[in-house]
Amino acid sequence: MSKSVKPSDPVLSAHDRVYRGLRNQIMFGQIDPGHALTLRGIGEAFGVSMTPARESVQRLVAEGALFMSGSGRVSTPELSNERIEELSALRSLIEVELASRALPRAHLALIERLKAINGMVGTAVSEYDAVAYIRTNLEFHRTLYLRAQAPAMLAMAETVWLQLGPTMRALYGRLQRKEPPHFHKLILSALAAGDEPSLRLAVRSDVTQGLRMLAS
Repeated sequence: MSKSVKPSDPVLSAHDRVYRGLRNQIMFGQIDPGHALTLRGIGEAFGVSMTPARESVQRLVAEGALFMSGSGRVSTPELSNERIEELSALRSLIEVELASRALPRAHLALIERLKAINGMVGTAVSEYDAVAYIRTNLEFHRTLYLRAQAPAMLAMAETVWLQLGPTMRALYGRLQRKEPPHFHKLILSALAAGDEPSLRLAVRSDVTQGLRMLAS
């Protein structure tokens, strides 16, 4: 019988730490599109050996968060307009459905929590903090979608967010936001009213409008 790996295993914990840390950096736009990464650089940044760095990169390449060329060069992807439009369409399909499923469970406490997160989005915008803006914006959506109780669908949405992270940073710079997304207020109003058609429209507009601007 093979020996089982315990959760406290140092190799497993190192891999998980590097994977989660690098994944968050990519998803929240801390790394620009087309930025080259090396295993040595990742290892030094996280204080780990080459093995967990390599395993984390391989996992992120499989998820589409990193691109590996034929020569083995690893970088964050530079998305074509066609790819941006494809991922925008995926966001629309998946996230509208998640929001619709969450609506029957959108109690007052959830709405208040979303309002608080949207306040943090506004703070990030006012401070011109792109990374905090992307992080809190995704937290707003994820908090709502968790109420859908559809973990497989939410995982698909997060994979799309991961692939879009560096591109979202570029989008933030182009939009030059001065206030929280207008559609967040419409989402909150639709949730409070129990208005599913308005909720679906607000979510669809929120997740696609900016990306389509970037691809234009």
